[in-house]
Amino acid sequence: MKLKTFKKGVHPAEFKSLSDYKSIEKSPLPTEVFIPLQQHVGAACVPVVEKGMEVKTGQLIGKSGGFISSNIHASISGKVKTIEKLPHPLGNNSLMINIIGDGHDEWVELPDSISDWENLTPEQINKIILDAGIVGLGGAAFPTQVKLNPPKNKTIDTFILNGCECEPYLTADHRIMVEHSEEVVLGLRIMMKALGVSRAIIGIEANKPDAIAALTKATEKFWGIIVQPLKVKYPQGAEKMLIDAVLNRKVPAGGLPMDVGVVVNNVGTALAVAEAVTKRKPLIERVVTVTGQGVREPKNILARIGTPFQNLIDFCGGLTDDTVKVVMGGPMMGVAQASLAVPVIKATSGIVCLTDKIAVERKEYPCIKCGACLHVCPMNLIPTRLARLSQFAKWDEAEQYGIANCIECGSCAFICPASIPLVHHIRTGKTRVAEIQRQKRTEKKAVSV
Repeated sequence: MKLKTFKKGVHPAEFKSLSDYKSIEKSPLPTEVFIPLQQHVGAACVPVVEKGMEVKTGQLIGKSGGFISSNIHASISGKVKTIEKLPHPLGNNSLMINIIGDGHDEWVELPDSISDWENLTPEQINKIILDAGIVGLGGAAFPTQVKLNPPKNKTIDTFILNGCECEPYLTADHRIMVEHSEEVVLGLRIMMKALGVSRAIIGIEANKPDAIAALTKATEKFWGIIVQPLKVKYPQGAEKMLIDAVLNRKVPAGGLPMDVGVVVNNVGTALAVAEAVTKRKPLIERVVTVTGQGVREPKNILARIGTPFQNLIDFCGGLTDDTVKVVMGGPMMGVAQASLAVPVIKATSGIVCLTDKIAVERKEYPCIKCGACLHVCPMNLIPTRLARLSQFAKWDEAEQYGIANCIECGSCAFICPASIPLVHHIRTGKTRVAEIQRQKRTEKKAVSV
């Protein structure tokens, strides 16, 4: 049977066999955590604790700062040492709450567990998810309660659960599907209830047959939920590519999945939703793949938010002598780290440690106009042109050529024989174009007033 997929894309080496058979292990309780107030799309949290305060595990320490925002909670019990700007894994300095643990892991008193969740209203489900601080755990970290509350003029008919995990090396979602299939399906059903939809599709790449089998078994008694095996290709897990593959619907340029009647969420998010709604557990930990040729014992680890990267790498036996790069996320879209003191955040799907044999620094050459980047771009853009327009600060033209539609998947840079850092240039241009657009909207609003 021909597997469903999208057009274009690339086939990087997978390297998943380093950890795809490794069961999830719980990391040792950290003695100290650094919890950023900004670890999600949207407005940063507002701290509700002060230096010197005693806190318990699961206690609210940062309150949602707007409609698109997400609460954060203490991941250990102890005392707030400081609230200050510290290095963030996304490359900037960000305000963080530093907690020194007391070693007891004493939990705050949680609300009563809910066994009859099917009697909850969509509004009640969304309120629980908001309170629990759940965001998309596939890497985007978009607040989940916002996704599950689309505008009234957007009719949603299908929910897609993303189990593709198409980035090389990463296996956290794979292990979640194998080891927590029942909870994943429970979270899926809860999100379907919140959206008021009766159809759901779980998309999983065909290189995870055990995950496909586990979720097929877990869904067999629920009408309206199907498991869809997909071709192994990058970036199969990108929302727009996944929608195209399973439904043959094209999200319009500048549009969102809801514009074609779809909401997409990640399997890790489904697990977090199930725990939040039935156990009233806030998001204080997540599964992280620590892997690569540069770590001595790759593992899938259930880690507390705020745990320094160094702790998890030490738990995996430490780095090898020839390690040259550590990346948060996968090698295609991840962020190289300057320090291992940075903390695990809600978006930390993996910590990939690369050696000098794998992380080859390629010399950049002039574009040879081969067109390879055009042939692989899943968004049908012209990466070389967008990169050049960004380099020469031609922002209006970059906008006209659709720079905002780039999903930064890295397929163009991966395939480029001249080793041009196309994504770097395009990302810079996207940021500047977005700033200009916001400025224009502000000026227009000021004039209208």
